[in-house]
Amino acid sequence: MMIQSLVDVLSDAATDYSLRAIHIRGAGDDFCAGADWVATNSADGKRPRTGDLVRRVPHAAHRVIELVHTIQLPVLCSVRGWAAGMGCNLALAADFTVATSDAMFWEPFMDRGFSPDSGSTWLLPRLIGVARARRMLLLGEKVGAIDAADWGLIHQAVPTEDYENAVEELLARLAGGPTVAIGLTKQALGFGQGATLSESLTQELFNLELSCRTSDFREGLDAFRERRAPQFRGR
Repeated sequence: MMIQSLVDVLSDAATDYSLRAIHIRGAGDDFCAGADWVATNSADGKRPRTGDLVRRVPHAAHRVIELVHTIQLPVLCSVRGWAAGMGCNLALAADFTVATSDAMFWEPFMDRGFSPDSGSTWLLPRLIGVARARRMLLLGEKVGAIDAADWGLIHQAVPTEDYENAVEELLARLAGGPTVAIGLTKQALGFGQGATLSESLTQELFNLELSCRTSDFREGLDAFRERRAPQFRGR
């Protein structure tokens, strides 16, 4: 199952200290069309066993979103074509999403007659506000990549001919950064969304204590003194 494979890959990546960044992209013309609810629901019309979704989804789609959001590595999604349902939310959970200008983002839950999952009700209001979140979730509005970038839903929309270069340049920049400091900053951003200013200041202090003990911190200071670009090693 693709979702379980993604959970396994992300879980392994979380403790692989040779990695500096994660890149998620679709294998075909579309990034992700979401869960195949036709295939996973029987043709005879029988309802799933009571409690089935409550038992399965937290360890599948929801786990993917949690891992992407919390993993101590920068995550880049590159999107062509459609990013729908869970695919849309996967792109939203990433730290950066770069899309071709003709890509489309869609939360199709209402059109299928069921309520949203995979973090959409948490991610959308924080990224684009409640009013636009309602448009996407309650009305099922499809959002083109250019509007998505203007709204702050994704990082960047680029013409198709510039797409590969834009993705590679951003990925190289993330992979060449101070990995520990990036991870701690990502953690603090997530923590701060549900914390007070005082709590966030305390969290920043603890993270600062950790990041100042890294080799990359020393390299950053040396590079500043020597007036050169830092060569971070992710340690």
